[in-house]
Amino acid sequence: MTLTADVDLSQLPFWGLPQAERTEAFRRLRQLDHPVFMQEQVVPFVGGGPGYYALVRHADVIEASRNAAVFSSEPCSNSIPDMPRWLSVYFGSMINMDDPRHATLRRIVSRAFTPRILSKMEEDLAKAAAEIVDRAIEDGPGDFVAQVAAQLPVRVICDMMGIPQESHDTVLQHTNVILGNTDPEYTGVAPVFTRRNVAKGLAKLLRAGYSLNRLAARLGDERRKRPTGDLVSLLVNGEERLTPQQLGSFFILLVVAGSETTRNAISHGLKLFTDHADQRAILLNNFEGHIVTACDEIIRYSTPVIQFRRTLTQDYEMNGTRYKKGDKVLLFYNSANRDEAVFSQPDTFDITRDPNPHVGFGGPGPHYCLGAHLARREMTVMFRELFTRMPHIKAVGEPDYLLSNFINGIKHMRYTF
Repeated sequence: MTLTADVDLSQLPFWGLPQAERTEAFRRLRQLDHPVFMQEQVVPFVGGGPGYYALVRHADVIEASRNAAVFSSEPCSNSIPDMPRWLSVYFGSMINMDDPRHATLRRIVSRAFTPRILSKMEEDLAKAAAEIVDRAIEDGPGDFVAQVAAQLPVRVICDMMGIPQESHDTVLQHTNVILGNTDPEYTGVAPVFTRRNVAKGLAKLLRAGYSLNRLAARLGDERRKRPTGDLVSLLVNGEERLTPQQLGSFFILLVVAGSETTRNAISHGLKLFTDHADQRAILLNNFEGHIVTACDEIIRYSTPVIQFRRTLTQDYEMNGTRYKKGDKVLLFYNSANRDEAVFSQPDTFDITRDPNPHVGFGGPGPHYCLGAHLARREMTVMFRELFTRMPHIKAVGEPDYLLSNFINGIKHMRYTF
């Protein structure tokens, strides 16, 4: 354990370290001949647990993702401790379910992500990206996240749901609070788990969840009476439909996963193309020929979603390690995406990398990201618009990173064009 004595993935200070230091820490963890066991931090009002195994190798993440019957998403996949009932009513969506419940809900909501519907969205995406860049040019360079990266994903998701434009900023603010619930900028308190600090942070989290839930409920009521053809209309009408509670939790999942992760991929992408002039030149020399592999390399290299949890339903042996029923494991996608056993020169940003079996959208299996194709389309149209209209756009200085063990987020980033 001397190799990892200074690595504690359960402590927030670790996630505040520079990205290069965290990358090195995970490299050292991958060198071990067994997954390391981590103690959980006890959080007031939420509790703790017996600890978890950190799955940091690509092979382990792939196998655990595929074998959902053993590596269960229940009772919770998006929180290390079990989520209390008063939180799960808002954040206990289908990602915290196994089949057949998960399959039923996924079948209903997947109507919005068919290739036919995504193809029809192409023109709307291009129009939205053009308008966002128009405003950025008019306003002048400032915060790339606020002016550009955050705008397209939240607009796309809100338009899909039929949410009026005047509510878009409110939705974005609530998603920031939900994913930034360990960052003092969004909680308003120091990232120390005292009862007072946690109570304040949880109060903000609950208010954000309640507000988004009620927004979805109002839309659901309206669309049951007067369907319009938007996503909410599809979800609340027909033979298979979502209940009001299911609609609320799915909406929170959609706006959080669908807007925050894509915005971070776009933000990381600009930073990467700023730092790697050779890769920028390759892309600009043949944008259409390289943008597909470029998007996947941005996702691999930055890995916007750091980890998800699974709980074993039975004793099981995987890659030489024995696990017991009830054990918790965390699938660290960021580490799997730098696994030397799979990726040649994993710490090199290479937009021509092919094949690129990254797990930035999750591993193969029933919980693979439903919006992966949409995310790639959003990234493509935004980078096409940026590099066509602002060919000299660059990030300036170091970004302001989110303090989180769940999202590799960029809160603010100055830029120039």
